[in-house]
Amino acid sequence: MALETQLQQWNSSRYAKNARFVSDLGEPVIDLLNPQPGERILDLGCGDGALTEKLIARGAEVVGVDASADMVTAARGKGIDARVVDAYQLEFRSEFGAVFSNAALHWMKRDPDAVIQGVRRALKRGGRFVAEMGGHGNVAAIAVALSATLENYGVKDSSGIIPWYFPSPDEYRARLEQAGFRVEYIELIPRPTPLPTGMRGWLETFAIPFTNSVPPEARSRFLDDVTERLRPALCDASDCWTADYVRLRFLVRLMND
Repeated sequence: MALETQLQQWNSSRYAKNARFVSDLGEPVIDLLNPQPGERILDLGCGDGALTEKLIARGAEVVGVDASADMVTAARGKGIDARVVDAYQLEFRSEFGAVFSNAALHWMKRDPDAVIQGVRRALKRGGRFVAEMGGHGNVAAIAVALSATLENYGVKDSSGIIPWYFPSPDEYRARLEQAGFRVEYIELIPRPTPLPTGMRGWLETFAIPFTNSVPPEARSRFLDDVTERLRPALCDASDCWTADYVRLRFLVRLMND
């Protein structure tokens, strides 16, 4: 029997230090959204609000939601209307012209269809849903290294620990169409991504469920072992690390009933 997933933990300061590249690389998704002045937009999984600010700068009226209270506090510190909300239980009804999400949907593994249905309810007729998430093959080398290293620490089945959902375009298209969306664009985009604080910083930010699966006194050594396992594949001769990112980007529109 697989272990139960141990929840990812979010810390806005750690995220800003190790993962600012996530929002920095989000501009193409904003361009795809093409927010209009005065348009009301829901930012699903807004994090610390770095991209939400950019939507607001384009004149949109934005509500940001995130499951992390710490991230929401950071977003509110930027003057954003940010709220702690469970993405599986969105309670908005026909309020938004668009829903936007960047690097968040792949963390909503438990019930992706519930999230999509919540987005559908939140949109006005004809509204659009524009997002980018991890797609099929995203961080494949990292995931294999984490699972393989866990075996050395006595965890033989890590399938229940993996916190991510990385669908193929066909799989996610089917989910979206089943919910009543018309797919206007969906694409899988390989995007090798430099890591400014190296693999260790990435692991400390995004791999917490794996790290928490080993005893506290062994966690630092576990992270060292994973890092060294990945070095031949993802680190160059100048000690610069690049993550094997693959993104799924899409624009869909809610069909009128």
